[in-house]
Amino acid sequence: MTDPTEVEARFEADGKIMVLSFTWRGRRLPVTSMGREWEAEDGHHFLVMTGGERIFELNFHATSGLWNVVRAPEERAVA
Repeated sequence: MTDPTEVEARFEADGKIMVLSFTWRGRRLPVTSMGREWEAEDGHHFLVMTGGERIFELNFHATSGLWNVVRAPEERAVA
């Protein structure tokens, strides 16, 4: 999965990026906590938690300034 997304983030003077919220499936999701982050060939990855303890993986491409949702929790169907 690679879904382009809009992200509200704060870029600190020391280079740290704090993700505040992002849009997924048309909804703005505030980030309640940030976890692990790492660099890879395709950009900077972040694990973030939203309400309901849902964990998402976001990817930031510094050269283009674009963000993507790389991994999202599975939606459970309700019968």
